[in-house]
Order: sequence, then structure tokens, then C-alpha cells
Amino acid sequence: MSAKSDRKSAVVLLSGGLDSATVLAIAQDAGFVCHALSFDYGQRHRFELESARRVAAAAGVTDHRVVGIDLSAAGGFGLSALTDRIDVPKDRQADERNIPATYVPARNTIFLSVALGYAEVIGSFDIFIGVNAVDYSGYPDCREVFIEAFQNLANLATAAAVEGRGRFAVHAPLIRMSKGQIIRTGLALGVDYSLTHSCYDPSHDCLACGRCDACRLRLAGFEAAGAHDPVRYRDVS
Repeated sequence: MSAKSDRKSAVVLLSGGLDSATVLAIAQDAGFVCHALSFDYGQRHRFELESARRVAAAAGVTDHRVVGIDLSAAGGFGLSALTDRIDVPKDRQADERNIPATYVPARNTIFLSVALGYAEVIGSFDIFIGVNAVDYSGYPDCREVFIEAFQNLANLATAAAVEGRGRFAVHAPLIRMSKGQIIRTGLALGVDYSLTHSCYDPSHDCLACGRCDACRLRLAGFEAAGAHDPVRYRDVS
């Protein structure tokens, strides 16, 4: 492998959940020097930011930035169950594909736009995001067509691309994986999932609810992977 100074850099969106932790491990395994980017966007489950810090530290990431953007109704965005006083849906059936109340308007578009600006500043042409179109909650900005469209936009909207310094690539390595496949991939790469947090509605002492979409998908994924989920739940025995 070439010296670290010769390796390509990448910006990795790191929420603190199991998907983004897995994507970080995939990017590092591919040889990228990773710059992690997390967002404090007014989410009710802000505990995920501490998880992101722990995941970044465990992975040896030396550049981890937390960007503040208020996407709640108070900040001029919303309404979403993740940012406002709206009940988080619980016990939804797996075949429900309607867009749920936990959808945050244009969240991934906003996050990727910030990541794109940061990538251009540091001279990186690679952005990694942990979206998934198989086991997901029905969000429109987790689809492959969205990732392709944003990548096209990135190469039209930046001086670095227009001037021919490089072409931006938005990597979504999990997009066609099941949650079980994602977890097996992460375990093979040494991801410590005890550091991650997925719940949309954790208790005051940060126990996962076990009943929101994120918890149910996570639990089903660990079962499919034949592995034990190391995080603590309040509604799961």
C-alpha cells in the first residue's frame, strides 16, 4: 500500500448509526483517508452524535467535524417526528412503504451538499453515505436514483469538476444490501456495533425503544446475521 500521504481522501457522513459506521469501515478498508462529517440538526435523538464521536475515535479518524444545521420547525424546516413534537411511529409493518413521519425534509440533500462543499475545500472527490434501499423506512432520499442524481449535480455545480481537476463520486456501498448483509460486512471489518446508536426515540438514559422503524430493522438485521445486538433496549427482552 502506498504511503498515507499518497492515499486518496474521502468525506464520510457519520451519523453514529450502524450503517454509517459500516460505511466508514468500508471506506477505510478501500484505502481512503477518511474525514468524518456529522450533523447536529435539531434531532431528538442527539445521543447519536456521541455515538458518532466514539465510532470515529475507535476507527482512528483524526478529522471528525460536527456541523450545526437546525432542520426543526423552529429552524424554518420540519415538520418531522425526528425534530419536532410529533410521535415517532412504532410497530409499523415491514411492508409499509409510505413515507413515515420520521422523514426530515431534504435531509440527505442538505447533508450531501455540505459534504460536497467540504470535499471541494480539502481536495477530495469521494463522498461516502450509508443510505440503503432494501431494508429502510421508505425515505425518497435513500434511493439509488437520488444518489445518481446528486452525483451528476456535484459534477455540474463545483469549480473543481468544471475546471477538470477531478470527478466527484458519491459512494453508497450499502444501497443494495439487506440489513443482515450490512451487519455481516461490518463485523468482518471489525466494526464495534456497541458504539453505535440507531433508535429514533431513546429514553432519557439512552436506552433504545425497540419499536421504532430503526430499532426494528436493526434487530431484524442482527437476527438475520446470526449475531447479537450489543446495544441496550427498554422494550425488548
